[in-house]
Amino acid sequence: MKTHLNRRQFLASSLTAGAALGLPNIIPSSAFGQDGAPSPGNRITIGCIGVGGMGTDNMNNFLKLPDCRVVAVCDAYEERRQRAKGIVDAQYGDTGCAMYADFREVLARDDIDAVMIAAQDHWHALIATAAAKAGKDMYCEKPLGVSVEESRAIFDAVRKNNRVFQTGTWQRSLEPFQRACTLARNGYVGKIHTVEVATEGPHYKPKYEGAMDPQPVPEGFDWEMWRGPAPTEPYNPGRVAWPDWYLIFDYCTGFISNWGVHHLDIANWGCPWVGDEPFELECKETFRNQGFTNNVNTWDATFTYADGRKMSFKDKEHMKSGCKFIGDEGWVHVDRSGIWAEPESLLTVEFKDTDTRLTDSTNHGANLLECIRSRKDPVSSVEAAHKASCLGMLADIAGRLETKLKWDPKSERFQDNDEANAMLHRDMHNGWSL
Repeated sequence: MKTHLNRRQFLASSLTAGAALGLPNIIPSSAFGQDGAPSPGNRITIGCIGVGGMGTDNMNNFLKLPDCRVVAVCDAYEERRQRAKGIVDAQYGDTGCAMYADFREVLARDDIDAVMIAAQDHWHALIATAAAKAGKDMYCEKPLGVSVEESRAIFDAVRKNNRVFQTGTWQRSLEPFQRACTLARNGYVGKIHTVEVATEGPHYKPKYEGAMDPQPVPEGFDWEMWRGPAPTEPYNPGRVAWPDWYLIFDYCTGFISNWGVHHLDIANWGCPWVGDEPFELECKETFRNQGFTNNVNTWDATFTYADGRKMSFKDKEHMKSGCKFIGDEGWVHVDRSGIWAEPESLLTVEFKDTDTRLTDSTNHGANLLECIRSRKDPVSSVEAAHKASCLGMLADIAGRLETKLKWDPKSERFQDNDEANAMLHRDMHNGWSL
């Protein structure tokens, strides 16, 4: 029997949306802040789905904003629900934050305007499409699922239901990334012929070193719901440990997409042809094999576009981290650790009124709230998130097949390769379906 997502369906059983075992808090305080006060009594209400590491960080950042109010938390772990509720109640000085063990109960509340989604990657498509159908705006962690088909499903649901969607590619709200992309967009480095992207990958190692046989499910943890649409497997702490689940293909494509999406997004922001134009793609990968881990470990991908333009995409063990735009008159390289350019004068250039300016967002969370009111796309829109998510997933497909592929972004299909096109889809299990 199919398990359909219905915003008015309250389940009697104690189910949950799955935990967000996120990366360490690497969001600088400048990415979230307070951009003015709201009108009295006009706060945007938010439900937080997934309140592990990354989800709690996101929740705390929304708690700092005066024109919204967190009213509900949801997670597979009872202790995480209770901890998150305690944080929210302490912030507001009351006990009004509700706890849920099933994300559908959050979506069924008509008094919730928006949701923050930070469940593990293989849940993103199910929760985000259900949120769109339920009329909720959302902040959804990246990437947009674990397949190109799932990413497209989120895009279509958001657009069909006229929802405001911000994804967690918060680098767009930081000035160095805005400057680098503005320089690239407006010809300050000349005609760009090469883009270099490198991100985290092999640096992350599994932490679980115990037995791999089935283990009793801990009290207060709903393993079946955490697993959700992933293949049926018995519980073992090595499947849910951090960062182990990021390294397991059932739950995450791997850092080629999960982390890669950050700098691939910047590449596409500075050079829209990266995501908009057809390309040939080759990729060499190695794979993890410690414990349950089995997705990509290292990668070296080359995207080749018309007129010989290229994007090189590697893990940062093989190339300097960040995004580098290289033109015939100079280059600019941006990363979370800084921004560099040749000539150096590019770092202080004053942009002209006629230049294409990308955004004035200095606060990723506040930008979402502003757009919920204006009904405009936020700085990290669903369209941008879809393109950046797919670039990493496509590289992984090329690496797994060990063959050159040709991608048509309009049809979102590979040319003359049925095997590769079949990999744009991932089966869902345990009765779940989009």
